[in-house]
Amino acid sequence: MHTALSGEGPLHRPRILFVTDLAYQAKGRRYCDEDIYLTARLREDFDVALCHPADAAALMETGAFDTVVVRNSGPVLHYQEQWDDFTERARACGARVYNQLTGRADMVGKRYLLELTAAGLPVIPTVDDPRDVGRLPQTQTYVVKPKAGADSIGLEFVSREGLAGLTSGPDGILIQPCVDFTYEVSFYFVDDTFQYALHAPDPARRWHLERYAPTDADLAFARGFIDWNAVDHGIQRVDACRAPSGELLLVELEDLNPYLSLDLLDEETRDAFVMALKRSLQRLSAG
Repeated sequence: MHTALSGEGPLHRPRILFVTDLAYQAKGRRYCDEDIYLTARLREDFDVALCHPADAAALMETGAFDTVVVRNSGPVLHYQEQWDDFTERARACGARVYNQLTGRADMVGKRYLLELTAAGLPVIPTVDDPRDVGRLPQTQTYVVKPKAGADSIGLEFVSREGLAGLTSGPDGILIQPCVDFTYEVSFYFVDDTFQYALHAPDPARRWHLERYAPTDADLAFARGFIDWNAVDHGIQRVDACRAPSGELLLVELEDLNPYLSLDLLDEETRDAFVMALKRSLQRLSAG
């Protein structure tokens, strides 16, 4: 007999379609290990089936699953047509998708960095036209990335003089000053609840992470972007850098399928995260 997570009695085991690409290769990370671990833990309380993102739409429409969980499925730009089809069909049939498909950040590309810059929020200043570079802090080197980019794909460093020769792809580009930051730090949330933080002490080694004890000010910074995004159910990762002035600046808000670095956590923190995820999925499946 299976029981509710709260221990209050019998509970139907929700059925999860877990979307992942176990063959995806990421620099400095093993996505497949994380999803093998997560699905093993979820099976304690859910019935779980795994599928590749290209197969998710058809399987979702069978009606066999209570919730579709999108996890380490790789950058959407590698299967953009299938992803667009999945989201359109999910909305049409009212499927419960985790993360919820209303995210305003990386889920829809990098354009939100322009919106956050215009709003004066603590983000690395961003423009999308070389003619507007005067609105950015002056530097010798700029970071240029595609608006539809992910996982550093298409990222390049360009001199101030080289900006004049930039050409934009069909989806446009973003231009940012190259920030000489002290370190990067990531804050991980389930729904709107903070779980843990990790940081990369060496700026040259982005994925060599260590545990980080955030201050109240750090958490207020991260929560501000979680509140802005208003995702009711899902896992989000707020990536920031510590500027030379000491302030945190947003690098990106990953609200689609953030890698979680669960292997770097102590057992207690990892268990607490899994329990928070289970409770969130139970609420969504029951809704």
